Amino acid sequence: MAPQTAQFGIQGMSCANCSQTITEALEEVDGVSEATVNAATDEGRVEYDPTKTSLTELYETIDDSGYSAVKNSISIEITDMSCANCATTNENALTDVSGVIAADVNYATGEATVEYNPAETTPDRLYDAIETAGYSPVREDDDTERNAAQREEIRRQWRLTLFGAAFSVPLLAFLVETFLFGGGILPETVFGIEFGWVEFLLATPIQLVLGWPFYKNSYNALINNRTANMDVLIALGSSTAYLYSVAVLLELVAGSLYFDTAALILVFITLGNYLEARSKGQAGEALQQLLEMEADTATIVDEDGTEQEIPLEEVAVGDRMKVRPGEKIPTDGVVINGQSAVDESMVTGESVPVEKTVGDEVVGSTINENGVLTVEATNVGSDTALQQIVQTVKEAQSRQPDIQTLADRISAYFVPIVIANAIVWGLAWYLVPELLATVVSALPLWGLVAGGPALVGGSISLFEFAVVVFASAVLIACPCALGLATPAATMVGTSIGARNGVLFKGGDVLERTKDIDTVVFDKTGTLTKGEMELTDVRAVDRTETELVSDGGAMLEDQQRLDEETILRVAASAERGSEHPLAQAIVEKANEQGIEPSEPTGFENVPGHGVRATVDGMAVLVGNRKLMREYGIDPSPIEDALTRLEADGKTAMLVARASSDTTSGELIGIVAVADTIKENARHAVSTLRDRGIEVRMITGDNEQTAHAVAERIGIDPENVRAGVLPEDKADAVNAVQSNDNRAMMVGDGVNDAPALAAAAVGTAIGSGTDVAIEAADVTLMRDDPLDVVKAIRISDGSLQKIKQNLFWALGYNTAMIPLASLGLLQPALAAGAMALSSVSVLTNSLLFRRYTPDHDYKLLGALR
Repeated sequence: MAPQTAQFGIQGMSCANCSQTITEALEEVDGVSEATVNAATDEGRVEYDPTKTSLTELYETIDDSGYSAVKNSISIEITDMSCANCATTNENALTDVSGVIAADVNYATGEATVEYNPAETTPDRLYDAIETAGYSPVREDDDTERNAAQREEIRRQWRLTLFGAAFSVPLLAFLVETFLFGGGILPETVFGIEFGWVEFLLATPIQLVLGWPFYKNSYNALINNRTANMDVLIALGSSTAYLYSVAVLLELVAGSLYFDTAALILVFITLGNYLEARSKGQAGEALQQLLEMEADTATIVDEDGTEQEIPLEEVAVGDRMKVRPGEKIPTDGVVINGQSAVDESMVTGESVPVEKTVGDEVVGSTINENGVLTVEATNVGSDTALQQIVQTVKEAQSRQPDIQTLADRISAYFVPIVIANAIVWGLAWYLVPELLATVVSALPLWGLVAGGPALVGGSISLFEFAVVVFASAVLIACPCALGLATPAATMVGTSIGARNGVLFKGGDVLERTKDIDTVVFDKTGTLTKGEMELTDVRAVDRTETELVSDGGAMLEDQQRLDEETILRVAASAERGSEHPLAQAIVEKANEQGIEPSEPTGFENVPGHGVRATVDGMAVLVGNRKLMREYGIDPSPIEDALTRLEADGKTAMLVARASSDTTSGELIGIVAVADTIKENARHAVSTLRDRGIEVRMITGDNEQTAHAVAERIGIDPENVRAGVLPEDKADAVNAVQSNDNRAMMVGDGVNDAPALAAAAVGTAIGSGTDVAIEAADVTLMRDDPLDVVKAIRISDGSLQKIKQNLFWALGYNTAMIPLASLGLLQPALAAGAMALSSVSVLTNSLLFRRYTPDHDYKLLGALR
């Protein structure tokens, strides 16, 4: 294969060294013959051998180098896929387009998700690839267009079904008469026309109109795509019955007419397609209902107080919106005036309204319950929380669980095997009928079909019976149900999650979540509210040790300082920090009317505390480690620290240091307490009842960590304290070192490395920031009990997938032998095949009723 050249934009470069780093990384990739990267134009060019590497690997190499290659993502609705093989055909067609990084086509949702290099390809080329493969993409990336296309497909299938039913009802009467009564009841002619020609006139329109889509798709599959799909089986089965009947009618061969069978095959399949299209629409209703919750308009308030109502799509970031009681908040924003309760159930699943006041964030499409709010827009259009939720769920539905790989592999080889099986059994019945009849006639089901007794009695030719067996064996084995089993259940499972404020990044995550055996919680902001409040301020008796100081005008020369002075010193030092502990100290000082000084020379010591210069004096506020680093011994006040920490408080030492930071003295202690979340203990106990080990890691000290752990039911040996943010990932890896599968639950910001290291990373209480790259699961609420919900949804979804696969595989396992042995009429085989797909979808739709407040229980479900 000839070498290929890829060109792409690269983000994050700032100098020639950056371009050199990327170039060297690309040149090390096996198959890359030349790589050039230009920092001035932010572009790269790579010549590579596509048999040794891929565009996907090149993108990953750039990402691993600390930069990012520009790529776009698009979702394309495909309206006329009929089986899992159609999805595979479209996926291959899209992957073959130059510039496509990855393509994933979901048969259940009728949607393709494509990542591509915008420098090499365009959406139009992707649409063209789908059309060349023989399918119909919706060219507009718009939900309105998608929904219209979906509704039109449902109407089209219904019109075809009615058309086929109108012509097939008389044929059904003929079939019933022959099947139940052996013929002779209905007249042999109608208006002087023989019944055989009447059947021909009724069956031919069905064959042409209902059969055309299957013939067209079969041609594309066989000729253009060199593969065989479900349409090939249907076209082959119905055409065999129809053409054989035409040959009999023209007296080219002897035998019976099967026009009724040929027509009913297409009618049953079309009816199944209609029911399938309806079921797919119902499975995706959860997302559509979310989108329908968006407000249509917004009331914008100008600087002079003038109000103007404008369409939602015209709202811009920074616009001020007035939201009256009962109205939907148009888009994400921040409250700048007013106070009210807001119903956020559509986003978080929480039914209790949340109080909002000035400075609070609000989510677009949530409902203002009572007071009037003025909201400044912060996110609009596709950046809103609602749109990101919908996009997250769509992406989750496009990423299938690993269990789907098995189904896809079976489906890919299934059609050729089925055709081969049908040919073998058709020839066997023609060549050695006596042997097969002797074996099969002993079966109890032999007498239930017309073919078997007729063959034994000699009234049906060997060739005719071989044709019947061939058509039945082809039609009964379509792998539609197998292809639908996983994506249909995944689609419903992810929608249930979205409805309950649990967002899975992909179907693979949905599958992994149920298998975790250890949950590792971060403490602050996850098990506790993270709303720190200063509870204690204590002054420390000063020693007689002389302290060399550069100032200290703030401190009076006294043996014991008062608590107000300690608070002022600590608040001044922490004024430059954004840490929750620091903010709690500053807020308490402000509440008491203490004006902190502006610190100079501020230095944050991660995991330890802060150092700052306050009024010319070096001040330290932090833990024991920080004090020891500056030569200050905290042991004289160890008893006081221990008592505070035993109460679950975080105690910080306040000290002043010498100018050379080699000595200093303690002057006080400040302690901050965090409130444990309401459902934290319930979440821990529920997880333990499920047999899941619960652990906690925190940067806080041992005493405080153990005090919190004891209150919520976590065993002391499962607590790791004093862990720095950058070390949390190592802590998670240590948990997983013994083949454990851990879920890390954190706030999604400081815990990003740990979230990425875990088998399942879960970001809790993300509010409007739903697109946390490091997390596999995003929980919209600040409730640790939603961790249990995520596991329950995963468990229920996998139960449903396994049940679907059981029925799909069981159906084929049972029916293929029956058809091969001549125990099924082709029309009955077609009806059974259509029913199998509908039953799998219906079974998945029943799962929509599930609420994850309790474990999913289903009689007969496979665990």
